[in-house]
Amino acid sequence: MTTNSNSPRWEHLRLQDRIAPGIKLLFVGINPGVRSAITGHHFAGPSNRFWKLLWDAGLTPEPFTHEDDVRLPELGMGVTNLVARPSPGIDVLKPAEYVEGWKVLERKIERFRPAVVALVGVTLWRAILPLVLEDPDDRARAARVKCPGPQPLQVHGAHIFVLPNPSGRNAHYSREEMLSAFRSLRRWQARSAAPSRRRRATPASK
Repeated sequence: MTTNSNSPRWEHLRLQDRIAPGIKLLFVGINPGVRSAITGHHFAGPSNRFWKLLWDAGLTPEPFTHEDDVRLPELGMGVTNLVARPSPGIDVLKPAEYVEGWKVLERKIERFRPAVVALVGVTLWRAILPLVLEDPDDRARAARVKCPGPQPLQVHGAHIFVLPNPSGRNAHYSREEMLSAFRSLRRWQARSAAPSRRRRATPASK
């Protein structure tokens, strides 16, 4: 169904962030899919493995579904998106949306001060890397770091960790590889040092 303007009814829907003071781990998706927009819950696509991977990796105390996203702050975790506008795929997102989305996300990181920001998708990481690091040499060094995994920079004291996109359409990673990355995030977060509060995105100490 469409509106009188011939735009999909879900196009103007927006997801609510699941963030609260005191969170230690913030998950960031690229933008909501159509089902997420309609249901009002993050990672709600029927083939998306995000919630199952959280449980299998030991990040949640019991199996969660997308309807349990409201419980993440209770566990010291949160979830948001870089771009608020929902779409069936990321190919329709405009460069300006990434730029504006990063400005909003950076303010969220500065406000809530998570210890770790987990970017859900290597594509997301590559898209915002030029926005996070202004120096070309810093960008080049960061681009050479293996993905998925921890990255050599901090944003307002938050360490950056890149996860594979858990969408069922992601053919670049097997489920075992995805699970390995989520388990690595759990272990890495547990041993991460308390972050320093920096005002801008900076490379980690070399």
